[in-house]
Amino acid sequence: MVTLKQLAKMCNVSPTTVSNVINGKAKASEETKKRIMDMIKETGYKPNFMAKGLRAKKTQMIAIIAEDIAQFSSPPIIESIMDHLERRGYRVTVHNLRLYDRWADTWYDQEKAYHSVLDPVIQDIFSVQVDGVIYLAGHSRIIRCFNDDFPLPAVMCYAFSDSSKIPSVVIDDEKSAFDMVSYLVENGHRRIGFVGGRADNIHTIKRLLGYQRALYENGILFDPKLVHYGDWSREAGYESAKALLPENVTAFFGISDLMAGGIYDFLEEKGLKVGKDISVCGFDNESISAFFRPALTTTSLPLAKIGEISARLLLDKLENINNEEDDDKGREDNNPKVISVPCSMVIRNSVLKI
Repeated sequence: MVTLKQLAKMCNVSPTTVSNVINGKAKASEETKKRIMDMIKETGYKPNFMAKGLRAKKTQMIAIIAEDIAQFSSPPIIESIMDHLERRGYRVTVHNLRLYDRWADTWYDQEKAYHSVLDPVIQDIFSVQVDGVIYLAGHSRIIRCFNDDFPLPAVMCYAFSDSSKIPSVVIDDEKSAFDMVSYLVENGHRRIGFVGGRADNIHTIKRLLGYQRALYENGILFDPKLVHYGDWSREAGYESAKALLPENVTAFFGISDLMAGGIYDFLEEKGLKVGKDISVCGFDNESISAFFRPALTTTSLPLAKIGEISARLLLDKLENINNEEDDDKGREDNNPKVISVPCSMVIRNSVLKI
């Protein structure tokens, strides 16, 4: 790791000048500021405020790093985090990486591009000396953004951290899918089409496990021909319905409401009435689901609860307090690695009993 003095020497300035530039207090020329910031980016220098004793007192400020606030799941989580922290006297800053807006879904394995956006933001939060960080993902996966020696208390929200020192808060995809498929079975359905997202996506994998477990526990043999994958879009739902209807399914489980919309589109083309001739259910409880005709039976994500638990975990780390009121399932100690929060079913009119 490059030290402050080494960085100053590389830039041919004093350590004080470097420190002032990092903290936004510099009276240096624009040329000098640029030279210092370019060298910080080149060397990957990170001021370790905690280790160096530069943080004399708490700032009562928390940073949320969001992959993209345009993702439908992000605003409710951010609102919940902010509400909980602000009621405890903390100020909150939100840093929007805009990853989906920049690169759609092409950036997941592009480490260089990802860090070109993430690293400057981490540098910024170090420079303003926040007390802790919550990283908010756009979808569930294992994320490598904080090392084990990351100097600030941190929580991973809506995804899994690869660091055992950073707790994660996620939705319980498997249990939620199990509940939905069990509901379909209770209504007499045995040929249930599974309309999945990307096959390697954690949400898809865990929801498929829930689907399979519900079939198994009800004595129904799993048929891989009833599983079709897509890309979470309405068009993918349409293509999946087209592929699965010839398999004599009586119900479709679309694991996103957008894909369920595509299923509706295809069935309407075929003259089949959802809720009367065939059943459809979704996942996410996005606002569009209530406007389908008939209204879509789906699964509501506990987004506000995820935000609240993430805030509590960070406060536990910051203040070393025990949240005795927290009785959420999956919590086994005061610093668990993963908390899985169950979803709830929203029963509407798209499932018929046979």
